[in-house]
Amino acid sequence: MALRVVGVDPGLTRCGLAVVDVESDRRATLVDVMVIGTSADTSLDERLLRISRGIEAWLDRYSPDALAVERVFSHTNVSTVMGTAQASGIVIAEAAKRGIAVALHTPTEVKAAVTGSGRADKDQVGYMVAKILRLDAPPTPADAADAAALAITHGWRGAAPGSHASGTANGGSSGLTPAQRAWAQAEAAARKGAARGGRATRGPHR
Repeated sequence: MALRVVGVDPGLTRCGLAVVDVESDRRATLVDVMVIGTSADTSLDERLLRISRGIEAWLDRYSPDALAVERVFSHTNVSTVMGTAQASGIVIAEAAKRGIAVALHTPTEVKAAVTGSGRADKDQVGYMVAKILRLDAPPTPADAADAAALAITHGWRGAAPGSHASGTANGGSSGLTPAQRAWAQAEAAARKGAARGGRATRGPHR
């Protein structure tokens, strides 16, 4: 039975959503993508309400097993990171209402999961998302592709044999593809960085 994951690339102006079904053999299939857009000219409460209603309808329509959201980190543009955090909170709250498990993944973890390199650029991520999902081109706009990458990352983690075992958490390679091993290593590095008070940054496209 496939694991259905909704990936969310949060943002006030553009909130990317993707639904991906991941089989136990890691075969991933895109179900649908959408971007919830709001205008900067609109009041904050109306923008958040639009996002809330959009994600609410999305979750009710597709009934996912899990929801994967990009983890918010420090950014030089305070207003951007604040808006992203606010959008993330709305999304997480809507999932919590329905008892849907929520996972947070860093950009580095996502890049490593889908490309094998935590330093991949957006074009590389988009190319691999299209390849993994057997599409002619990456979902558009870029926010939708990023959301799909998040869903794939979490789906592969859940579908990977022994992915929750201590060996994998410590960077073990049993039963994992090279991309998944790179993802596990990136995840471990991110956790160590967080423990040391390290910082990561989001892309400036929001």
